[in-house]
Amino acid sequence: MSKQIIPKHLVELAARIEGALSQIRPYLEADQGDITLQEITDDLIVKVELHGSCAGCSLIDMTMKGGVESAIKAVAPEVKEIEAINL
Repeated sequence: MSKQIIPKHLVELAARIEGALSQIRPYLEADQGDITLQEITDDLIVKVELHGSCAGCSLIDMTMKGGVESAIKAVAPEVKEIEAINL
């Protein structure tokens, strides 16, 4: 796992995103997967890393769009984009 990159002025945003990820994490863990927040760029692009079976799952596009993106946008509508760094 790489080091998390969060600019100081985005720490509160990161906390909200971490909260959203913790809400969906049990569903990912049920399928032997996980997700971590890796970076928030100054232009509000969120980069996450998928772990375990999520990294190679054929349904990851649906999980990213319907689960991860929806959860993050619900708590952080200012986020412009969510990317998985290891897909």
